[in-house]
Amino acid sequence: MARKVDIVVISDVHLGTYGCQAKELLHYLKSVQPKQLIINGDFIDIWQFKKSYFPKSHLKIIKKIIDFSNKGTEVTYIIGNHDEFLRRFSNASFGNIALVNKKILELGNKKAWFFHGDVFDASVQHSKWIAKLGGWGYDLLIRLNVLSNWILVQLGKEKYSFSKKIKNNVKKAVRFIGDFEKTASELAIENNFDYVICGHIHQPQIREIETKNGRCTYLNSGDWIENLTALEYHNSEWTLFTYDKKMFEENKDFELDPYEQQTIEMLIKDVINF
Repeated sequence: MARKVDIVVISDVHLGTYGCQAKELLHYLKSVQPKQLIINGDFIDIWQFKKSYFPKSHLKIIKKIIDFSNKGTEVTYIIGNHDEFLRRFSNASFGNIALVNKKILELGNKKAWFFHGDVFDASVQHSKWIAKLGGWGYDLLIRLNVLSNWILVQLGKEKYSFSKKIKNNVKKAVRFIGDFEKTASELAIENNFDYVICGHIHQPQIREIETKNGRCTYLNSGDWIENLTALEYHNSEWTLFTYDKKMFEENKDFELDPYEQQTIEMLIKDVINF
């Protein structure tokens, strides 16, 4: 039985890449029944997109989003930097699905501001080739990580995240995340928002931030590559959902098809030829 939720926020799914945990995301989406679904950017990764890799599990995510909209869920797709090609269609709507650059909601007597967050990234705004080069490097790291985790699973070992380790221990990465959260919150406070909800940095978070001008709640929905997280708003309260495979281990929806069984072979070739 799906849980009824007022709002579900997901971001940074990166469909079309090896790192996307589409099966886990579909498990989660099947477990909820949201009145509103907000996709906060980087849903489809056009920067890394390859015609040779878009497996059935990724298509099932798109189908599930359409199913939500057909059954009355209001779907808002906030455009990010990796799916920026959609900006030409900004403010268009298709039934219950709307494409926007940002979204503002009244939640009770509080105001919430949703946007992806790439607006704070100078490399994306002013030097896209640098950002894309960084994106390729990150994608290679994720590919290597997928391959290493496959080997670890075969050996009965726990999976390990290279990029999470780097982000949590490299001073510049830690500082960038802190600056991002501070900047988003300061801007929200200046504009009288109680909540500011972002994606982009793949760092799930809910925390109160206070400045000399006021306070707000900063939230980040994380991603579906490393953290497998979503934000949920229900009964006037925000919570951070983190995927746990034990919650869904009885689910039989995801038998590997022959195409997906070839993924590791394709991945090895792509890593060698990157």
